[in-house]
Amino acid sequence: MSTIHNDRHADSYYAASANPAPDRAKLQGDVSCDVCVIGAGITGASAALHLAEQGYNVVVLEGRQVGWGASGRSGGQAIIGYNEGFRQIASMVGRDDAKKLWDMGLESKDLLSQTVEKHNIQCDLKWGHLMMAIKPRHVRELEDTKEEMETETGYKGLQMLSKAEARERVGSEKYIGALYDPESGHLHPLNYTLGLAAAAESAGAKIYENSPATHIQEGNEPVITTPGGTVRCKHVIMCANAYLEKLEPRIAGKIMPVGTFIIATEPLSDEMAKSLIRDDEGVVDVNFVLNYWRLAADKRMLFGGRVSYSGLVPFDLKTTMGNSMREIYPQLKDTKVDYAWGGNVAITVNRMPHFGRVGKNIYFAHGFSGHGILLTGLAGKLMAEAVQGTAERFDVFSRIPHMSFPGGALMRKPALVMAMAYFKLRDLL
Repeated sequence: MSTIHNDRHADSYYAASANPAPDRAKLQGDVSCDVCVIGAGITGASAALHLAEQGYNVVVLEGRQVGWGASGRSGGQAIIGYNEGFRQIASMVGRDDAKKLWDMGLESKDLLSQTVEKHNIQCDLKWGHLMMAIKPRHVRELEDTKEEMETETGYKGLQMLSKAEARERVGSEKYIGALYDPESGHLHPLNYTLGLAAAAESAGAKIYENSPATHIQEGNEPVITTPGGTVRCKHVIMCANAYLEKLEPRIAGKIMPVGTFIIATEPLSDEMAKSLIRDDEGVVDVNFVLNYWRLAADKRMLFGGRVSYSGLVPFDLKTTMGNSMREIYPQLKDTKVDYAWGGNVAITVNRMPHFGRVGKNIYFAHGFSGHGILLTGLAGKLMAEAVQGTAERFDVFSRIPHMSFPGGALMRKPALVMAMAYFKLRDLL
């Protein structure tokens, strides 16, 4: 099966429940614009929207379809913050920049809420999130997370849940505690992306599908080549993320595509759904190789995990992922799995997003490392600000230090697979 590399949307629950969207034309011939955006996921659609609203002539090149990559197939969990805590980020960039990064992370949540409301994007947005502890070590880690966020950032609202409270909230005997965050949440990621793209088009942006960028000629007026034509522009915004591939080798080594996989069950009864996630939050466990799950609008269980660092798709996803789900919820042993799919996200070595420039007028943002639902919308806005001449906020992200994955393109995956084997073993202890 190929749930990752089909030319059209993956055979997912998201695609099956997507809001209506047009089939957009391929680029044919040569066009000119102010800004060419490469990639029509959340980052690219957000950048196009913010620029078009300011009167810029924007062309978006999408290699497949709007939302084809991680933006349209992820777990849909909108989690405040980053993959590293405040103190670790401060050790990378200093406390002043760490505070700016934290504040912009909070802004990303407000930006999503405001954008969904302003453009009437129907994407099942809901707030509330749980991080589940399986063993005492996890409880201590969650307590430390709560203390750090409250002490260092003044973040309010986090609640530690007891064993009894955690099991009541998620309906599973597997967990011994949890950390509740009312400000994080979940949504239908493909419908959110489609809504952003439609809003960008309404503001004047032009989106071409099935028009992959194959080469960028740098200069005062960069020229982007596609199979059907070219785009000449003043600025380029690269939003290819895990599907950057060979388009820009100078930054490709700073990220690595990682596969993650999801199943969707048949619709559950209201009673069953409420017994599994009482208050309809997004849920993750805190293993290094984590599981994540939530309820869809029609009460399906959406269950994800089983990360692949090797690039290989697990055999028979419905069975393998179904077995993982039933380890947590044995009460779903007779529940049918209707959909199974996967896709790539991009991670960095330090698990912080990678922003920067190539030359003076080519911007990029990628490597969101599992926090893309919120941070990608912000990334698009910040790159739009930079194009308009106000790059201070974008530059805070660009100061995060990044290294290439050891071993280069050929050896980085085997090296990471070996490292991940250690962490998988640690999850069992």
